[in-house]
Amino acid sequence: MQSQNITLIGVPLDCGKRRRGCLMGPDAYRTAGLSEALQDLGHTVRDTGNIGPDPFTAQAHERLHAREETIAWTQALSRAAHAASDTDLPIFMGGDHALSLGTVHGIAAHAAERGRPLFVLWLDAHTDYHTPDTTASGNLHGTPVGYITGRAGFDGFPDVPHPVPHNQIAMLGLRSVDRAERAALEDTDITYVDMRHIDEHGIAKPLSAFLDRVTAANGLLHVSLDVDFLDPAVAPAVGTTVPGGATMREAHLVMEMICDSGRLTSLDLVELNPFLDERGRTAQTMVDLTASAFGRRVFDRPTRAY
Repeated sequence: MQSQNITLIGVPLDCGKRRRGCLMGPDAYRTAGLSEALQDLGHTVRDTGNIGPDPFTAQAHERLHAREETIAWTQALSRAAHAASDTDLPIFMGGDHALSLGTVHGIAAHAAERGRPLFVLWLDAHTDYHTPDTTASGNLHGTPVGYITGRAGFDGFPDVPHPVPHNQIAMLGLRSVDRAERAALEDTDITYVDMRHIDEHGIAKPLSAFLDRVTAANGLLHVSLDVDFLDPAVAPAVGTTVPGGATMREAHLVMEMICDSGRLTSLDLVELNPFLDERGRTAQTMVDLTASAFGRRVFDRPTRAY
């Protein structure tokens, strides 16, 4: 992989769900050596520190958790993502998955200005395709894909002038999809690959097909990596654990293939809750996976004692 100018942006967003702890994520990535790992691979890395939400006034809502705060974060993150993408490859250190409401919104504006299509690779146990009207939990970290594709119901959120077309989104690792999301997804041409498909056919073939489409379209590629994409046996520090996730080897293969494609232009690291971790094990795993996406190979990977 060619040397990149990488901007690290800390996003201590913890309002997308009710279980607290993701606000500690950015510092956990710093402590686990994310910047140093990328620099060791020859990249130029700039850590801009943590950002915060726009000013907001919290209001009680009958169904939704922290709606106004989430809107405020979406506004701030959209601007930050747009600005960082003009010069660098941004990595957003979260923070729960509600941060992707803002990051993808801003990246989509950047892609539109460049006249290039934006593709999104969603590595997650969940589809996050809900809207504020369909979510049963009221947790807005389950809505970013619904938002960025332009689904209705996001009153008060920034308009979505550049929705990501459904056929430019691929979801890998799914294993917790409720009935409403499943019905809605089946009416779209999103590529969705659940763990049974991966068990039966492997993870490389569907990912390779998607990356080939990105390359053929000369697209930008945004990757959103949720800790719960991984099996909780190897990555326990997440509040939404779902057994049966990707193995370490499958996850590294995904990131290595992303690197080989040369198409990665932005990255979310989300749902790390250090409060639930075991001696920094999950933070270190996420750092190692990120390094694989930026050029580290099997023989370069250090042994971990945890």
